[in-house]
Amino acid sequence: MQSLDEKKSLIQEMISFALVDGDLHDKEYDFIKMIAADLNIDKATFLLLFNERQKYVATKDEFSRISHFYRLALLMYCDGKTHEKEKERIREIGLKMALNPIAVEKVLERMQETENHMIDGAMLLSIFQEQYN
Repeated sequence: MQSLDEKKSLIQEMISFALVDGDLHDKEYDFIKMIAADLNIDKATFLLLFNERQKYVATKDEFSRISHFYRLALLMYCDGKTHEKEKERIREIGLKMALNPIAVEKVLERMQETENHMIDGAMLLSIFQEQYN
């Protein structure tokens, strides 16, 4: 279970990532809002996260970090445009999360190959697990 501070930190990271290309598209906003609701962050708190900066709170368990990385990757594709700055930044975030860089690249490649840029949850986990062997 993630704390409220962890959840708020995740949403702020998503907001920051969405702004990497200099613009917050409606689809990006809607996606972040949906994730915030899924994390039980109320609307008032959600809106405050656009204006306040909190200390980054790292998610400790790997499954949560992988899930958040995947959310960010989906966010990258949701506006229909993928900028080089976004590609650079998502790789940096993967490293900051202590995720295996080879697995990060494989996930991004697989997502690029699919029409809707989504991959199955089992596939996502297997990509990270195969790097343990």
